[in-house]
Amino acid sequence: MNTKYIKRISGTLLIMILVGGCSKFLKEEPRSIFTPEYFKTEKGVQGGLTEMYAHLRNIYGQAYYYNTCETGTDEMTYGQSADQNFKVMDLSGQGDITSSTSRADVIWGTCFTNINTANGVIEYGQDAGVDAGLLAEANFFRAFDYFLLTQTFGGVPLDLGAGDLKFNTNPIAASVRNTVPEVYTKCIFPDLKYAVDNLPDNPRLTGAATKALAQLYLSKAYLTYAWWLKNPNNIPTFPETTRTDPDGHDAAWYFQQAYNISVTAIENPGPYALQPTFYDVNVASNDRNKEIMLYADHTETSQQYNGGSLSYGSGGAPDNFAGWMMTWNYPAMTSSSSATSWTPVNAVQRASVQPLGRPWVRMAPTINVFTNTFADKTNDSRYDGTFTTVYRCNMDESGLSANYDKLYNANGLPIYQNSAVLTFLPEDPGQAIDYSNSVYNSGIGAGVLPGRADFVISPSGISRVVYPGLWKLGPYRTDNGSGLGNPNAGSTRPYNITKFSELFFIAAEAAVEGAATKAVSGTYANDGSARGLINIIRARAGKWQWSNSGNVAKVEDNSAEMVAATPSVITIDYILAERSREYFGEGYRWYDLIRTQQWAKLASSYEICGSGYGDHTPVKTVRNIQPYLYLRPIPQGQLDAMQVSDELKDQYQNPGYVN
Repeated sequence: MNTKYIKRISGTLLIMILVGGCSKFLKEEPRSIFTPEYFKTEKGVQGGLTEMYAHLRNIYGQAYYYNTCETGTDEMTYGQSADQNFKVMDLSGQGDITSSTSRADVIWGTCFTNINTANGVIEYGQDAGVDAGLLAEANFFRAFDYFLLTQTFGGVPLDLGAGDLKFNTNPIAASVRNTVPEVYTKCIFPDLKYAVDNLPDNPRLTGAATKALAQLYLSKAYLTYAWWLKNPNNIPTFPETTRTDPDGHDAAWYFQQAYNISVTAIENPGPYALQPTFYDVNVASNDRNKEIMLYADHTETSQQYNGGSLSYGSGGAPDNFAGWMMTWNYPAMTSSSSATSWTPVNAVQRASVQPLGRPWVRMAPTINVFTNTFADKTNDSRYDGTFTTVYRCNMDESGLSANYDKLYNANGLPIYQNSAVLTFLPEDPGQAIDYSNSVYNSGIGAGVLPGRADFVISPSGISRVVYPGLWKLGPYRTDNGSGLGNPNAGSTRPYNITKFSELFFIAAEAAVEGAATKAVSGTYANDGSARGLINIIRARAGKWQWSNSGNVAKVEDNSAEMVAATPSVITIDYILAERSREYFGEGYRWYDLIRTQQWAKLASSYEICGSGYGDHTPVKTVRNIQPYLYLRPIPQGQLDAMQVSDELKDQYQNPGYVN
């Protein structure tokens, strides 16, 4: 493996210490270098492991990598302010994905650096006399990173310069890629099996790895590899190899293993559980809840332990700034300070609260998301629990209330603190919306309906510049006081990586692909079929305790209606639609579509209005999703640093990409 990344091992070492209070968690302290001798000490093992948790912040919440997981799928396209980092990923004629433009480079360097640290802990940590469960965390993270890399790039190197899965201290200038089956069978599966066998049921620290977490990743790795073996749409792989398993198993065997392991984890969840409602999963005041199995952590109490400024966002890792990308420039909307003439004033100003945050307008949801994916907005709480669809006046926090007791909005009607200023309607209304802005000028081309004080935009009027925000990833601070807080700072919320709910989807997907099913016992008892498993998730989605759009408590149980509406025959397309409703905008989507080889089928076209305020004419855009694009290109930085011939560099690169 090339030294450009590997020699980063001598950068920062993070030492784990325990802190008192109601729970224990990870703290970080800089150190100079990792060495074999250091890993032979308990302190070295602890320090290496802390780095492994910290490295998650360089991936999850990193907006340019987040973009590669969402832009170009059926969930998102590029927004009005997008640069080429985002436009090329859309595959709609705005540029090409190349070794230089693909931002999957984020994970290449980060993962291999961490893999080498894990190699050191695994290879030398046994001499430290620590518990096997501690070392198993290193096995988990090595498998975690290799799984991420292999899904993204195909086969990747197991030898970083000192031998397969060995800790490397000497910079090298060449690299050889292993095949996909080699990476799975030599590293990912054995490491995750070891983790399952040795990790504790309950985390040793808040947020640390557990047996159930390892089971989730093992079942998902089996599921992904089963699809790779099946290869239903003849998607190419690299390095080239036959679609055969070195251990002699076929795709059906791996689908069955995925089912068995995920169901076992559902029946024996340890400390994990589904939250009572979908809102509870994602509301920021309930972060780190029992449904979240792994997250990249942040804090608002310490800049050092947050990993970034608490007052200003850098726009780079380890800040959590992914939530900015699908936040449009809502402060541009105007109300009036006068009842007799339109005197513009900004009634909604940027604030460090979950419905708002910092606008970047780099990514936008497609119209199809609102008309197809979230078609049921009445029974299913996930639409309301995913998007900010109502923007409310925050005149108290912004200080406007010092000068005005009310403002005036659509139809010249008065609005007050928390009044709706703009509403994205759940459906296109039966009457025409007046988008002229000739009398009541929203400043953003929003429309007016008779008798309503709020401006409105229909689903068919959503554009690249004005669209519902992603409430899920919005910021949250308890130190805002009575003001707007620090909306320009990176989010101090943890970035959720893995949820207990995904076990139900893994088992259901395996069942659709022919895995033999059984009745599931315990808290989440069901018949074990794909429909039975999915209905556990859908029933929860029908339960409400709060309405984001109404900003009021809403206790309602539509679970019976949700279950009744589930098709009798579950297909992969339906599983993918449910996954989008459950995990929209969280960075799952590209991996879901390439795993099942449905990317071109589901995302080859989309509709959205243009990039100008007031553009409410939907345009169909066609994407050119070629089979070679199911793998991202090896980053140019890796190729440039390899001191080998151009011919060998070309052989190293994934086919279809030009170095």
